[in-house]
Amino acid sequence: MMRDARLALIPLVFTLASCGGGGGSSGNQTDAVVVTPPTPVSLRGQLIGSATVAPITVSSGVTVNTLDSAAFKTLLDMQTDYGTAVTGNPNCSITVYSIKYHTIDSLAADTPAGAAIYVPSGGNAVCQGSRPVMLYAHGTSVQKSTDMANLSASETRLIAGMFAAQGYIVVAPNYVGYAGSTAGYHPYLDAEQQSADMVDALRAARSAFSGIGASASSRLMVTGYSQGGFVALATQRAMQTKYASEFTVTAAAPLSGPYALSQFGDGIFGGAPTTGSAGFIPMLINAGQRASAALYTSTADVYESKYAGGIENLLPGTQSLGELVTAGKLPDDVLFAADSLPQAAGYGSFFGPDHLIKTSYRDTYLADLKANPCNASSAKPLSCTPGQALRKWLVKNDLRTYTPTAPLFLCGGDADPLVPYNNTTATADYFRAQGSSSLQLTVLNVDDTSLLGPFRTTRAEFATAKALVRRIALERGNTAAEADQSVKDSYHAGLVAPFCLRETRTFFDSAASR
Repeated sequence: MMRDARLALIPLVFTLASCGGGGGSSGNQTDAVVVTPPTPVSLRGQLIGSATVAPITVSSGVTVNTLDSAAFKTLLDMQTDYGTAVTGNPNCSITVYSIKYHTIDSLAADTPAGAAIYVPSGGNAVCQGSRPVMLYAHGTSVQKSTDMANLSASETRLIAGMFAAQGYIVVAPNYVGYAGSTAGYHPYLDAEQQSADMVDALRAARSAFSGIGASASSRLMVTGYSQGGFVALATQRAMQTKYASEFTVTAAAPLSGPYALSQFGDGIFGGAPTTGSAGFIPMLINAGQRASAALYTSTADVYESKYAGGIENLLPGTQSLGELVTAGKLPDDVLFAADSLPQAAGYGSFFGPDHLIKTSYRDTYLADLKANPCNASSAKPLSCTPGQALRKWLVKNDLRTYTPTAPLFLCGGDADPLVPYNNTTATADYFRAQGSSSLQLTVLNVDDTSLLGPFRTTRAEFATAKALVRRIALERGNTAAEADQSVKDSYHAGLVAPFCLRETRTFFDSAASR
């Protein structure tokens, strides 16, 4: 699990656990699956009701409907360490709206979902006239109450400050399973459903724009971080391959996402689990089960008996990961048994007596991995035929299936303990291996310590930020090992995210000239 580490330079911006809900069974028997009719095409993307203003809390008991740029600067700097040092000073006032809309669930049945729209305004030229639209996909959350219209949350505040306050109209879906949704689960990393959700949110937002004073230009940007990085790339793929007559993406920036999902899963089960695995693996399996991928007959097929009961309805929920661990509903990131093999060097903490996944289940995964290996080449990583159900699901949702035609910016850090950077390199290698003359790909490893190449200032600042986290930990009396752990704990959300998002804005700002 992630532990907070406050920085003097940049904020902790997400409460991610690169880690929901229910599916199929609880205990030893599978519940009956009720199949509802697919959503009529005419319903998808339609507004439910109208857009409503979401008041912004500026201090205890004080809310405003429109946050002016000066007040927003104060809010950022008061509630986020050196917030405007990361986002820049707000140029625009912003008004936040909440919408509900029709989308689809894992079985393509009609379901409601919610989203936020951030609308810039003000006298600055970047706030006036037709503004570019940015579709944003948020990172993993285990809180069912997650609402992108709530600017009290660090992620929403950062995105609003980084983009809306600089003139972008931001459309930010909550996803099915979160605020505005009646679903009892979340289709986590289900590329088909999550991209549909994003598309439908944008359709609904567009129909609301005229009524809320949002004048949109033809420029459409798509981005997201962590889980949202995966969702952003899946959405760009869907817009290019399925909705080309409806959407033209100006530029896309998937950030620190598990795009190479087959490789990601094989690495975890192969002996190198990632931080947060005990949270996101159940969410991932539950999503596949809900989508009729038949990943198990009973949760007891996958999970140790201590955790099997009720795990389908656990995430997202009302408790944090730490609270779930304290309550004995999840282990503290111990995924496999102590004697389960193989184990990669340096990953011993993920193996122990109080583990989540049954050794028998892991063994079936590993047997299939040996018999039907994937990722044999950069050009054709998915030229494989896995037989094990979870591996099939991972291959189905792996995003290395096309070549993007929109300008694409991939960003991450190569020491990421939550979403390994090899997701970025493998995806970039796949795109390049297709040999397409239309590929416009930029890749940034913020943790590249070389003095050569582009982004030297950002990489130098990132190195300074890492050193600062470590130094603060040492000054607080921590050992060297504990200080290194502080850097690791901060890495994915507190360090990489703001640097990648800042470079994303630069990328988007210059997209019109490409």
